[in-house]
Amino acid sequence: MNKWVREKNNIIVKDFKHFDPVHTFECGQCFRWKQIGNNVWFGVVKDLAVNLEWDGKNLVFHDTNEDDFLKVWYPYFDLDRDYGEIKNKLQKDDPVMKVAINFGYGIRLLRQDFQETVISFLISQNNGIPRIRKIIESLAQHFGESIDCTKPDIKTFPSCERLAAASYEELKAIRAGYRDKYIQKAAKQICSGEIDMDILRNGDITQSRTEIKKLFGVGDKVADCILLFSGIRYDIFPVDRWVRRVMAELYLGREAGYEEIRNFAAEKFGALAGFAQQYLFYYAREKKIGM
Repeated sequence: MNKWVREKNNIIVKDFKHFDPVHTFECGQCFRWKQIGNNVWFGVVKDLAVNLEWDGKNLVFHDTNEDDFLKVWYPYFDLDRDYGEIKNKLQKDDPVMKVAINFGYGIRLLRQDFQETVISFLISQNNGIPRIRKIIESLAQHFGESIDCTKPDIKTFPSCERLAAASYEELKAIRAGYRDKYIQKAAKQICSGEIDMDILRNGDITQSRTEIKKLFGVGDKVADCILLFSGIRYDIFPVDRWVRRVMAELYLGREAGYEEIRNFAAEKFGALAGFAQQYLFYYAREKKIGM
């Protein structure tokens, strides 16, 4: 769907539409991307690290080969999806969504590694983004594997096998507080095969949520975030304080509970609920709606 070419050691996605790195990397869905210069971002995904350059039109993956691009970066950036079509469907006869989409036009939902998404969003509970990033980087430094790249001391996100084997005493080094127990126990559950990935992908929403909530420390909001940001389900609508505020202010006209908002979103946005949530969340947070 998106045209790309190889030029020297770079892969370039030409005339890339519906993307902005600030919108995509700062909307709360991921934590290992950092702006390192004008138009340049550095990120770590699986066992790869990349300098990503964006000039407003072309997306350049520096020092990247075709194999890594097709196996990792192409699915990660959801390059086979038509975001123009998604936006048109969501904003049709919906002036609120039209404003939110225009504001966060460059958001793409990243297809992130399932295990990393689980651990990251366990860490995210009752935490601000700067501290989440700091804990995750500490986790990588203490338990990840070294990555051969242009920057020193870059490490992978640790495997659940490594985290399951870590003691609570070792995990104290990352300064995650009470979340240490969540990290270790959830990692052990994943390693033991306690979570049925087929149910997550192919069950109905209730079955998927029930299955992922088997993981220690995973409640309703974290369950929905894991399912959405790992690319498992897109008909999911995570509800946090910003989403509750934007729904109260701009849709419902009153405060509503978690279940009511979820049901409203399912009926209104259907299979595109996850995309709608990200546009609304980013708009509400940046505009401080309801404060």
